[in-house]
Amino acid sequence: MQSVQVALWVVFLLVALALLFDFMNGFHDAANSIATVVSTGVLKPAQAVVFAACFNFIAIFIFHLSVAATIGKGIVQPGVVDVHVVFGALTGAITWNVVTWYYGIPSSSSHALIGGIVGAVIAKAGASALVSAGILKTVAFIFVSPLLGFVLGSLMMVVVAWIFRRSTPSRIDRWFRRLQLVSAGAYSLGHGGNDAQKTIGIIWLLLIATGYANAADTSPPTWTIISCYVAIALGTMFGGWRIVKTMGQKITKLKPVGGFCAETGGAMTLFMATALGIPVSTTHTITGAIVGVGSAQRASAVRWGVAGNIVWAWIFTIPASAFVAAVGYWLSLQLF
Repeated sequence: MQSVQVALWVVFLLVALALLFDFMNGFHDAANSIATVVSTGVLKPAQAVVFAACFNFIAIFIFHLSVAATIGKGIVQPGVVDVHVVFGALTGAITWNVVTWYYGIPSSSSHALIGGIVGAVIAKAGASALVSAGILKTVAFIFVSPLLGFVLGSLMMVVVAWIFRRSTPSRIDRWFRRLQLVSAGAYSLGHGGNDAQKTIGIIWLLLIATGYANAADTSPPTWTIISCYVAIALGTMFGGWRIVKTMGQKITKLKPVGGFCAETGGAMTLFMATALGIPVSTTHTITGAIVGVGSAQRASAVRWGVAGNIVWAWIFTIPASAFVAAVGYWLSLQLF
């Protein structure tokens, strides 16, 4: 009986840690949803975070749990995950999020979590315990999602420029100040739909590993779904202002029409990836879309040095969080 009580206590602790990561994901990635709409002046920061948080939560009613299933069952071989692996994975992801938030670097919370899982699993059982198809699909979209965001964002900009070629700048600005509310809502919907499911997946892994959920179940317990969507929405509401400045002002200067095109291109990418069950980075996606919009106007409109620094952060995210996760795994063996 005592061992069950200890197991329950450990599971409770790790679920709380996972929800903390989910909250930080929303906090860290608030910039993805609101940077463009704030930098164009369509919404004030306080209005924007509440607006984005609402759409983050509404995503619970829109998207199937395909991404959660990928994290829960498509990254690691069955039977490998235990409480130590989950602790290591969350430690690695949270540490990397804190570091990148502190320095205002828009890195990927999603890939920090994937890196954390990979590092902890390798520390326990070696690389053979990973599901190569799930890992390769996720790694491929490190490159595919920003590229797709770039292409769709720049195409949207070209199409809009052609459609409104005879309109005055003031009329275009007036129209797209309204339309950007639609695109920002769509992007926040995609952000909630893809990112909240990653935490649902890690909690599902934990519950299966500790016997509190059945591996044969096709979906996780309802309470995990609701709590994860609430946590990411609350995190978004508090916002990560350091990253907003980088995303909304330092990469390129956006007007409402550019913000609309970037958010729409990014939202299309996220909707597609979520439908396919692929855990992508909302940060990578919107950054690619913003760069695409800027370069569609003129190449010199993009501050390529800032964009290059962001790409380096992307490259280091998985190995850095994996290293910290491996340390966290060994530490947890001493703790419980």
